[in-house]
Amino acid sequence: MTPQTASVTAEQINTIVVEPMSGPADARAFKDLNEEWIVELFTLEPADSVKLDDPEREIVAKGGHVLIARDGEDIVGCVALVAEGDGVFELSKMAVARNRRGNGLGRIILRAAIDYARRQNATTLFLGSSTKLADAVHLYESIGFVHVPSDQIGPVPYERADVFMRYELH
Repeated sequence: MTPQTASVTAEQINTIVVEPMSGPADARAFKDLNEEWIVELFTLEPADSVKLDDPEREIVAKGGHVLIARDGEDIVGCVALVAEGDGVFELSKMAVARNRRGNGLGRIILRAAIDYARRQNATTLFLGSSTKLADAVHLYESIGFVHVPSDQIGPVPYERADVFMRYELH
């Protein structure tokens, strides 16, 4: 644990607000936060670039949602709910700023996304992840996502995906 991580208190975590993306600065942060972790561990794939380059057109205009996590004025994380139809959404592009990782922000963002999906009358969330992202997979499991074969979820267009999970919202 770094000194920076250790100095974050529960009171500071409670200042996190997760809300829909609004404007070009949010879209830029969504792209930057995701590109940072993807290129750190994998290769940016064409499917990544399509969604990250224009999340308004590729996610929001198609019935999905991009949520931005803020701590005051600072954008500290994000997640997308990509509409697949019939109340099914892919949980995608979840990221936490590098200097804020390890403080429970991923859990806050994930719970906010689930709550938001429920308010949108979603029935099911699914995701594709990677065994290289063991902490993320453990987080999803701890919230209640269950492992399923890839053919039991919607399309996941990422070569890096080798973990497939689903979460029922009823």
